[in-house]
Amino acid sequence: MKAAGIESLIKLIDDALAQQQFVKMTLSKNRIKSSDLKRITLKPVALKAGLRISFLYNFETRDEVKNHDFESAVTLVKTLLEETFLEANFFTVNRQHTLMLNGKGNAKLVSRMLEQEKTPDLSHDKNKQRLIKPTGLHWQLLGMTNHQGQVLPSMQHKFKQINQYIAILDGLISPWHREGPLRVVDMGAGKAYLTFALYEHLRSNPLVQAQVTGVELRPDLVAKTNTIAKQSGFESLHFEEGSIQAYPMPPTDVLIALHACDTATDDAIAAGIAAGVKLIVCAPCCHKQIRREMQQTGLNIPLVKYGIFMERQAEIITDTLRALIMEKNGYQSHVQEFIEAEHTPKNVLLSGFKTGRDINIAEIEEKIRQIKSTFGIREHFLETALKAKGIQ
Repeated sequence: MKAAGIESLIKLIDDALAQQQFVKMTLSKNRIKSSDLKRITLKPVALKAGLRISFLYNFETRDEVKNHDFESAVTLVKTLLEETFLEANFFTVNRQHTLMLNGKGNAKLVSRMLEQEKTPDLSHDKNKQRLIKPTGLHWQLLGMTNHQGQVLPSMQHKFKQINQYIAILDGLISPWHREGPLRVVDMGAGKAYLTFALYEHLRSNPLVQAQVTGVELRPDLVAKTNTIAKQSGFESLHFEEGSIQAYPMPPTDVLIALHACDTATDDAIAAGIAAGVKLIVCAPCCHKQIRREMQQTGLNIPLVKYGIFMERQAEIITDTLRALIMEKNGYQSHVQEFIEAEHTPKNVLLSGFKTGRDINIAEIEEKIRQIKSTFGIREHFLETALKAKGIQ
């Protein structure tokens, strides 16, 4: 199954290269989690020697670029998937193909049509290694850089993580939105490093009219980030004081909730579903609600016999149910590894894209029922939050 999945993707790559429809590919989820190599991004480039595939290697503290001819590039991708990475996201002009592997040799290849065609970018800029530049005044005011626009030594790792976060979001947003108004709400913005980074990235595209709102409970942070946004000339970036649960959602295209603690993640997802948001992206933090329910039922199975296994299993069940509930409400859900922020070990990114396709609700409800029955769960808090908004 594993080899077949890789071979199928390689065939798609060969066809795209032959038809000049190769746009971009990202290899991620290193098999060795401690590896310094985190991700590789591929794109076609036009050089004096002819068309090549550029490989941008993202290491923990540096980037490297290597160019290969088509045949060598395809061979290298196959080797990297067999030996190094567990996930590949491949974009052609009109489709996205996602290959997911696991250590047991299983593979899943998922393809979907893009709502808007993409155009291969053949430009080659050796200096273009980051989507976010440290030279902006906002980074200095946020305490990320010095007066010369250089990232402070103590912030190097966080700034790299911010760029990786933006690369992931760009891959989620750009396939369906390349121009026009885009309304984004960041729930639980905190110090707003990521909120400012996303706004900076979106406004770099003159065709996109981005309006970004950060929602934060702490009034001192709201006041500080609004001041920095104003000083930086960011007219369409602002912050509002409020909780995720009580925030009155305006018309929104993208909702983000990174590391919203425990059921706050569910409140954010419920708000996005109720508002009909096009894209929901969250990095769940804590999974206490499901763990408490599992403990109360007194389950006596090996998966939850030991405390640390109980915690991990609760995380898996919580986020699996979230993904299924999102699918039940019309979203194509996807779970991937996320380069965790410095302050948390959590590294799962759950995203949902509203498709408008027909859904087999009964089949999804049965999957949810089976999981809940197996682990003694009465109700996932996301179900509770949706019911409060009139959604069953």
